[in-house]
Amino acid sequence: MPSAIRTLPSWLLGRAAARGRALVADALAAEGMKMWHHVVLAAVADLGPVAQADLGRGIKLDPKDLVGVLNDLQGAGLVERTPDPGDRRKNAVTLTADGRALLRRCATAARAANADLLGPLSAAEREAFLDMLERVARVDG
Repeated sequence: MPSAIRTLPSWLLGRAAARGRALVADALAAEGMKMWHHVVLAAVADLGPVAQADLGRGIKLDPKDLVGVLNDLQGAGLVERTPDPGDRRKNAVTLTADGRALLRRCATAARAANADLLGPLSAAEREAFLDMLERVARVDG
């Protein structure tokens, strides 16, 4: 790869993101979780009980893919899908006690992976870096 490309912020951010995703994916795998399964569990924890369709829109996951992830999570006893009291045609998704416990373990593992990612930085550098990343990543509208 030419050195001019390797100095572009977009290249460096992409490399850092790929390393971060790999570290988090490995940490989650140690808990028996895949990345999208963790995303769905975390979203259900934040939004639940949540209509299945709203959940998919909220995390921008295709409905067919969401059904597969929810089937896996429900099969493992981590979420429950019940008729939505507001609209019986919809499913409401909630975490089970096992789902909450696993999510806590995964959050701990993900924090450790992110600490590893930012390990080369001092505490002050991490704070400044995260502030800058949030500003760069902010999407208007």
